[in-house]
Amino acid sequence: MANPLLDFSALPRFATIRPEHVIPAIETLLAEGRAEIERLATAQDEPTWEAFVDPLESANERLSRAWGQVSHLNAVVNSAALREAYNAALPKVTQFVSEQGQDLRLYRRFQAFSASPAFARLSPARRRLVENQLRDFRLGGAELPEAGKARFKQLQEELAALSARFQDNVLDSTDDFALVVTDPAQLAGLPADVVETAKAAAGKNGLEGWKLTLHMPCYLPVMQYADHHPLRERMYRAYATRAAEFGRPEWDNTPLIAQILEKRGEIAALLGFGSYAGVSLATKMAKSPAEVVAFLEDLAARAPPFAQADMAEVVEFARAELGLAEVRAWDVPWASEKLRQKRYAFSDEEVKRYFPEEAVLAGLFRVIETLYGVRVKPAEAETWHEDARFFAIEDAKGAPVGHFYLDLYARDAKRGGAWMDDARNRRLLPSGVQTPVTFLTCNFSAPVGGRPAFFTHDEVITLFHEFGHGLHQLLTRVDELGVSGIAGVEWDAVELPSQFMENFCWEWDVVSRMSRHGDTGEALPRALFDKMVAAKNFQRGMQFVRQIEFALFDMHLHHDFDRAGDSVQDLLARVRRQVAVVHPPDWNRFPNQFSHIFGGGYAAGYYSYKWAEVLSADAFGAFEEEGVLNPATGRRFRDEILGVGGSRPALESFVAFRGREPRMDALLRHNGMHATA
Repeated sequence: MANPLLDFSALPRFATIRPEHVIPAIETLLAEGRAEIERLATAQDEPTWEAFVDPLESANERLSRAWGQVSHLNAVVNSAALREAYNAALPKVTQFVSEQGQDLRLYRRFQAFSASPAFARLSPARRRLVENQLRDFRLGGAELPEAGKARFKQLQEELAALSARFQDNVLDSTDDFALVVTDPAQLAGLPADVVETAKAAAGKNGLEGWKLTLHMPCYLPVMQYADHHPLRERMYRAYATRAAEFGRPEWDNTPLIAQILEKRGEIAALLGFGSYAGVSLATKMAKSPAEVVAFLEDLAARAPPFAQADMAEVVEFARAELGLAEVRAWDVPWASEKLRQKRYAFSDEEVKRYFPEEAVLAGLFRVIETLYGVRVKPAEAETWHEDARFFAIEDAKGAPVGHFYLDLYARDAKRGGAWMDDARNRRLLPSGVQTPVTFLTCNFSAPVGGRPAFFTHDEVITLFHEFGHGLHQLLTRVDELGVSGIAGVEWDAVELPSQFMENFCWEWDVVSRMSRHGDTGEALPRALFDKMVAAKNFQRGMQFVRQIEFALFDMHLHHDFDRAGDSVQDLLARVRRQVAVVHPPDWNRFPNQFSHIFGGGYAAGYYSYKWAEVLSADAFGAFEEEGVLNPATGRRFRDEILGVGGSRPALESFVAFRGREPRMDALLRHNGMHATA
């Protein structure tokens, strides 16, 4: 097939996809989709699953799979040509989605189907899918008058474009910065592999010295280890002012934030909600903004004493041991690392030497295979970059369960952060089961100097986190696209499997089997592991209130923020006065880089991380009680949580696994704050 984006016969043909394929493929699929929608919307027969719902799912799946490939490539191998094609296709895709969401004919046929005797005979998964569709039509503006529909559609298209620009600006301003250091004294304290990577980066650009960037594998070690105070300050300033008014005007996200908030507010008004937070929560477990704020403020009342004690300790240590009369934002990670090393007698860098990539992956796969009775093995597929790898998951009999791509290293033209996305979801077809395929993406340090990549323990946790999302998608047993895997799962429960997986990174039976020293080949010593566990909750109070800060800022921003009389920075400052213990300088522009809520799907939903952590900590409690690698408990977790996907409410799934509703005790205990429970 000439256009690889139109080939759905097997896996994506990444080796042959080019920017010039994007527009023709998307336009072809949009035309096919509109023709199928017209046929289904005007049919005179009674709507049934086979003749109405399933064909509509099929039409949408083809577009979703092709657009998913384009979106993924735009995130991991961004180029001027690909970005131009993506941005040209984005409004076309957004318009199609908006049109379908507002099609009153489709909405009426779904209503008629849900009221028919046939609906009651459907499986729970199919009924759930239809109920979600009815909700989404209402949220898509299907019940609005024609003028309202037109404005709603326009707002959706404008918001999609603004969100894409927001992320592009963050990426461009991150990639644009480089600091070339020629004095080796300024690199004092930095880990050897970071220095070696910086030297190689400079040489690649024909420069003498060391090239430092704002990508996480470089930026974080600089902030944590660099003894040169001016270097930390300069890197912090560059990072904290990305996509703001201090740089190139075309990359300033300040006006985009204002426009995004304005348009979201107008959408809420059109749909009859008091705020955009109401729109967001319509698809979540939490019922109202007030419930979310109460939840966050309950946590905020418990955490500050711990956070304040953490900060006071850093300040006193920096004064007494490091000669710092004042601890500024760019000093906190460095002073904290010095304190942690003194107290627990180990460093992250020491631990990192025990986690080479292959050992970590083998340990991760062992957990999955033990708990869920599957096997993970390398497989062959076309990829978008030489760093990307491909794996298969099989059941105990060798039958395919799913596949995943793994792209672990940071590089230019790749969006920062870590995430999971689906390339293809599970579905039952006449030819058999279509198995799921996912993308798992991280931004870790790449191999350097002919040695394998080594991961910090935090990076190991990140990998386990993203793999938890992947397992939610890959181990589903639901055959209906709209509720298979993470599809249809309430957004504030979607982090349950990912945060659940993080817990295994603190279990000796797991960690000892996935560690191997880069020089000696020895496993992580138990004494060092015990120090890591003792340090697990080091400054957990500070980390806890930081997440609450982000979540409260997000919820207030989308619920009761006065756009006419206040500034986004002022709102953030008020939230920080309420909960924060680290107060950044006035020129810090964190909102301009907050892609989760301005460029991703977490608007009025960032609280989900803490909400789902209550669920995940309590769920892991069952493993603590019954055996951390107990296959029977793992089988139950797969059956009641991972396997059912979005086919039933998340709370029902949790209760089916745990035997009761969730409790906050485990979350507080895991964070060392159980004394306040």
